[in-house]
This record gives sequence, structure tokens and C-alpha cells, in this order.
Amino acid sequence: MAITFRNYKLLCDFEPVSEFLRQNFSKYQQNGNIQQPYFEYAHTHPFFDHKKTHRFGIWEEDGQIVAVASYEMGLGETFVMTKLGYQHMKPMMLEYSERELSKVVDGGKRSLDVWLYDYEIELKEVLAERGYNKEYTEDITVFNYEKGFKECKLPEGFSVISLDDENDFKKIHDVLWKGFDHGDEPDDDVDCRRLMQSGPHFRKDFTTIIKAPNGEYACFAGMWMDGVNDYAYLEPLATDPKYRRMGLATIALTEAMKKTQKYGATYCFGGNRKFYHSIGFETVCQREMWNKVW
Repeated sequence: MAITFRNYKLLCDFEPVSEFLRQNFSKYQQNGNIQQPYFEYAHTHPFFDHKKTHRFGIWEEDGQIVAVASYEMGLGETFVMTKLGYQHMKPMMLEYSERELSKVVDGGKRSLDVWLYDYEIELKEVLAERGYNKEYTEDITVFNYEKGFKECKLPEGFSVISLDDENDFKKIHDVLWKGFDHGDEPDDDVDCRRLMQSGPHFRKDFTTIIKAPNGEYACFAGMWMDGVNDYAYLEPLATDPKYRRMGLATIALTEAMKKTQKYGATYCFGGNRKFYHSIGFETVCQREMWNKVW
């Protein structure tokens, strides 16, 4: 049947797109698509622009989604994702993204960042032909559980808890605000932390917190699974600066990974900082960002 197009409807298309991402995932990200938890986490992030999601593009064949063009947080970026075997659609999806997902920058020009993976050679050739330049590269890292987990001793007086044990939004806000280096004085937007727990597949029991002797949350590790594939997805991981260099992030991340192993995960996606490599994460591919201003 012919492939048809329509726009994303936030209230009814989130789960169908999530299922598209689950079913068209290949181990270690070798599929050109983002992970389903990546998509869900963005939808619950306070920086996510819900008002422009109607610009996402969905292509269907015989009632099944075969391709999606979307941003992570807002206009000015795109991920062009396809069902396996439909990669030939990406140049057309790129043209769509230039029209609908680009943003206006200084001087009235338009700008678009295109995210893709280092193995997508044909798409990179198309981008170069259309005047894009590679501006940024980041590692996609994973920790294989078969390697065994690094065991670290918890400092005296600290404890490991989950959100099932205690869920103090103010303390969560404080550790994430300070842990992502926003400053020493968090604002009062505690509702943004409630929003971040509103995803339909968010797991309180997977979330791991290191609690300091004074009751503060010293380290926070969020963890996800997509319910179909055998990976875990870390997001976010943050440590209050005054509790850094104590091994807390390693302990929180390790405890969170152990939880997902019980549910069938065999590896976990991490970040691209040196910290991840230092505790055993390995690079499986690279994500690239190409930009054009016109």
C-alpha cells in the first residue's frame, strides 16, 4: 500500500510512536533510532516544548508507523527515524524537517540540527550535499552486565533508597539543580520534578538515591526500561557537588543497573563523559549533530 503522512497528535500518538521505537530497535543502537525511554523522558522534561509537537511528522503504511521525524526538546533539531528497511525515506524526511522543525535565528535565517549516527553513511552524504556541516560528536556508551558490577563501599552514614522508600520532591529538585551545576540556590519550581515522574513507564523502584547522613539527597540516578528490549537506560544521573569524589554516582548507578538485570536487562546505556568509561562503559557507536543555517 501507499505510504501516507500525518502530523503527531500528542495525546493519542505518544504510545504508538513509543511502540514503533520499541519494535524497531536493534541492539547497541545500531538502528538509527532513539531509544523509547529517550523519547519518553523528553516528553516529561521541563524544557520540552509541548506546544510544537504537532509539527512532528508520522508516515504510515497499511496503518503501521514506518517513519517519524521529531525533535528532542524543541524546534531547531530533528531525529529522522524509520522502520528497518525504510531508510531510503530519510532524505524526504530531512526536507520535511527543514520546513517544519527548523527554527528562526538571528537575521531571520533558519537553522536545523540533524542528529544521526556515525554508521549512516548515505544520510551523511545527503547532508553534505545539502550544505550541512558536522558540528558535534558524542559517544554512545553501554555497560554489559556480563562483565560483572563494580562493588564500592558506601561511606559511613550514607544509605541507598528508592523512590518507593521516600519521594521528597524538594530534595530531588535540590540535588538535580545543584548536580547539573545550576548554582547553589535552587529555584522553587518543584512541580517540574513532579512532571518528570509523570511518564507512563516511569519506575519509582528503578530510581536510586544516595541519602546523606543529614537527610539530603546526595546523588540521584533515574533508570528506565522499554518493556520489550533487553537494555536499561540511565537518565538522569546527578551528584550534589559537595558530595562528589566519594564514589556515590558509581554506587547509585550500579544499584540501579542491578535492579534492571532482575527484569531481563543485559546492558545499560550511559553518558559520554569520562566517568562512564572509567567504570566500565564502552563506546558502541557515535551520535553526530550536523547543522545548516540558510
